[in-house]
Amino acid sequence: MKKAAMAWVSVDGGPGLALWCMPLEGALYVVSGPGEQAAPGLADTTTAAVTLRGDHGGRIVTWPAEVTRLLPGTEQWEASAPLVAAKRLNAAGTATELIERWAASGCALNRLAPAGAPLAEGASLPNGSEAATPRESPAVRQTRKPFRLHRVRRR
Repeated sequence: MKKAAMAWVSVDGGPGLALWCMPLEGALYVVSGPGEQAAPGLADTTTAAVTLRGDHGGRIVTWPAEVTRLLPGTEQWEASAPLVAAKRLNAAGTATELIERWAASGCALNRLAPAGAPLAEGASLPNGSEAATPRESPAVRQTRKPFRLHRVRRR
């Protein structure tokens, strides 16, 4: 977990969502909300399942997490938000501006702490890919054949 930059987080048995995270003091911190990554249901839940992958790309562990939302103005927010903001890649503005934007827009800063024994690790991990069919999306559209100015001859 110390090297994690990405985790797959599943809320209420739903599909695992790939989320940017930052490991800090034995937990993972995830920011979601307006202008940040989408994590439906994470800000309102108290438990989740976290899956981490190793350097080889394969899954190495899935563990239950206790989810705690840090609120702006609290001692936990003041201690953690600057550290998370400093590591946020491609953020517009300084870390201080980023923290102010998170607080003003209602973004959720969640702490995911291990809560019990791993759900799956080592030999208990499934051998299959567990790939799911892509979900329906309004972004999908039919593609047209490319326009050609001349006839292509086939031999």
